[in-house]
Amino acid sequence: MSKISWKGGTLLAPLPAVMVSSGSMEKSNIITVAWCGIINTSPPKTYISLRPERYSHEIIGASGEFVINLTPSSLAKKADFCGMYTGRCVDKFKKCAFTKEKASKVDAPMIAECPISIECKVSDIIPLGTHDMFLADIVAVNVDETLIENGRLCINRAHLAAFAHGEYYKLGERIGKFGFSVKKKVAPKKKQ
Repeated sequence: MSKISWKGGTLLAPLPAVMVSSGSMEKSNIITVAWCGIINTSPPKTYISLRPERYSHEIIGASGEFVINLTPSSLAKKADFCGMYTGRCVDKFKKCAFTKEKASKVDAPMIAECPISIECKVSDIIPLGTHDMFLADIVAVNVDETLIENGRLCINRAHLAAFAHGEYYKLGERIGKFGFSVKKKVAPKKKQ
């Protein structure tokens, strides 16, 4: 396989297409973010990166908290809308007919229509150039009970959306699970 070399750029894909809610139950905002991920396991830490001119940057900078709402593919068009318009001019909860749901550990509302909502408290803000990275502690994870079977999270039922190079995708079928490449094969039982 032959590859062409390009200059460095933001071509890591796929990324989660998440809707980040901030503010309070009375005055809130939603911004769609693809610059998002996990930083650490213990303590559980995440990050989002926002441009300083964004309305959500102002809100999260003042409150020190936000909620990452994982987006099901059925809400991709609404998620895209939340990334196109500013909360300074548009009430995105109202315009998208989203239901505000009270979070357990932060004041920022969760989006009830999203199957998983991750409550976060900012621990550090790191200016990086075009974006500031909000490092945050994950203080609670809220999961729709329909995604749990026998105490296990069945995340495939969430039908999450992903973002890759300017386009949205619906996550597809499972092709393996962590450790499947080294799992010992079980010999079939002999028939007697």
